[in-house]
Amino acid sequence: MTLVLLYLVVLVLIAVVLFALGSVLFGRGEPLPPLPRETTATVLPASGVTGADVDALKFTQTLRGYKTSEVDWVLDRLGAELDQLRGQLTTLRAAYGIEDADEAAPEEGAHALPATQESEA
Repeated sequence: MTLVLLYLVVLVLIAVVLFALGSVLFGRGEPLPPLPRETTATVLPASGVTGADVDALKFTQTLRGYKTSEVDWVLDRLGAELDQLRGQLTTLRAAYGIEDADEAAPEEGAHALPATQESEA
């Protein structure tokens, strides 16, 4: 019984030494400070939003999902960008006498509807 207790004490001492050594070598792993209030880590370019920009978006998660103000801001920005681009497209089509090509097949790509939804849409 004494031998088992001695092994257990030696095992605990080795674990404490290894833990202390690891803590000294690798540090405490201090977290980043929180963002200041009313700021966000959600970033979009000032103009020329691309699909890659949207794919790279990160939203702050809260208790009930994502932070609503961030998602609303991104959707407002994307909506304004789309309206601006469609306005420019309409102006250019009118200037060059190009007819609206709504009958064209949807483009295949990362942001196209999946095949099952394309037939329903």
